[in-house]
Amino acid sequence: MLTAAIFIPIAAALVLAILPRTGRGAPAERQLRLAAVVASAVPLALIVATWFRFTGTGGFELVESVDWIPTLGIAYRVGVDGLSLPLAAMTAILFVVSIAYPVDFRGRAIPYLALMLFLEGVSIGLFLALDLFLFFVFWDVSLVAMYFLIGAWGHGDAQRSALKFFIYTFAGSLPLLLAILGIYLATEPRTFDIAEIIRQQPLAAGGLYAILVFWGFFIGFAIKTPIVPVHTWLPPAHVDAPGPASAILAGVLLKMGTYGFVRILMAMLPGLWAEYALPIGIIGAVSIVYGALVALAQTNLKRLIAYTSVNHMGYVMLGLAAAGAAVTGQEAAQAIALTGATVEMVAHGLITGALFLISGSILARGGTYEIDAYGGLLGRVRSLTGLTALMAFASLGLPGLAGFVAEVQIFAGTLAIYPALAVIALLGIVLTAGLFLRMLGRVFLGALPERWRAFPDLTRTESMALGALGVFVVLIGVIPGWLLGVIDSFAGPFVGRP
Repeated sequence: MLTAAIFIPIAAALVLAILPRTGRGAPAERQLRLAAVVASAVPLALIVATWFRFTGTGGFELVESVDWIPTLGIAYRVGVDGLSLPLAAMTAILFVVSIAYPVDFRGRAIPYLALMLFLEGVSIGLFLALDLFLFFVFWDVSLVAMYFLIGAWGHGDAQRSALKFFIYTFAGSLPLLLAILGIYLATEPRTFDIAEIIRQQPLAAGGLYAILVFWGFFIGFAIKTPIVPVHTWLPPAHVDAPGPASAILAGVLLKMGTYGFVRILMAMLPGLWAEYALPIGIIGAVSIVYGALVALAQTNLKRLIAYTSVNHMGYVMLGLAAAGAAVTGQEAAQAIALTGATVEMVAHGLITGALFLISGSILARGGTYEIDAYGGLLGRVRSLTGLTALMAFASLGLPGLAGFVAEVQIFAGTLAIYPALAVIALLGIVLTAGLFLRMLGRVFLGALPERWRAFPDLTRTESMALGALGVFVVLIGVIPGWLLGVIDSFAGPFVGRP
């Protein structure tokens, strides 16, 4: 099932790529989109089936393994646990919605949909990979697909933003590759098997070699997440990307970095992570406050949403720092922090993905992201107003929505480990509330400008897509047990909680 979830969308992308683009046999854009939505929904159905088969009894489940390059200890190996399963599910949901969401194909529907399907397959593959070499392959090829999505279907200075995104993140891949090779050379027998490396702990003794490997991983994951100060590629990439690509970039690709921190760095080098946990927590707190402050100053709607991603990834890093700190007797608090950080990854993907889709709809109708160009839309576009407000309140952590479930656990766990950092990070919630309330007031309240008298509301397709994300945001906020139970099956044993 896991292999099918990875390769069915990739196979569908290849089929799309060989279809005729012009002439009598060329399919219509509507038919192409429907076929792509169906293909993207297959991995979602398979992951839902996997969810019901998942027992959460510890370790990796439903493992599929085939030797790939046996002389180097490389295998095609995939599986799930309480960390990877929720992220794979969130990825599948977001791709179905993003592929279904209206976008200007610019006469190039086939390559756009093929790239989206290809990106879905490799993204799910990364979260399911249990081999470091396979993980890196999926990590790198995801950059290529996103580069073309931004550069070919973006707006503004799209090609420059796509190039900056690619160069910046590809540069982060180089120390990541060196770190993977470094830890591989330390294993005995040499292997890229993630589970075996975690069991061996080949660099547990520390030393300069282990420190260099640690920072190789850290730099690669920090750029992808991104955290301050290596975040500067993110705002232009988001602003100039088409709405669905921005949703995938924020909802899925950023999580590859935070997932890497947990799956690889914290699991394979726990001693060094504990040693650097406080500085990492400080970086997380700085990202929280900095991201919110800069977002508060934005007049561009999409840039505002982009900087809230820096803010929310700071919450994840703060939770991970607390979860991996060198403390005794606080295992329960650390498990709570790790669970909260993982829920934040899922919640941010759904919430911010929806906000980027909404920003694309606003641009398509108004032709600008400038917040001050709008106003008074509440009486004109009820569906757009309601869904934007729902996602904004979820992002600022309103109780009853997914963001609150994540943040309350992060703060509960962090208060027990780093109380000063938790207090500083609370300022981020106040700032986030201020910036979203300010945005909602300027766009939807007040007098309606004359030129927006005919401003159209969301189409049925847009409402259904955003409504589906809204259902999950509310479901996680009101009935979180189905998600927390899966994540806690990983988080508790990970921190050594009895």
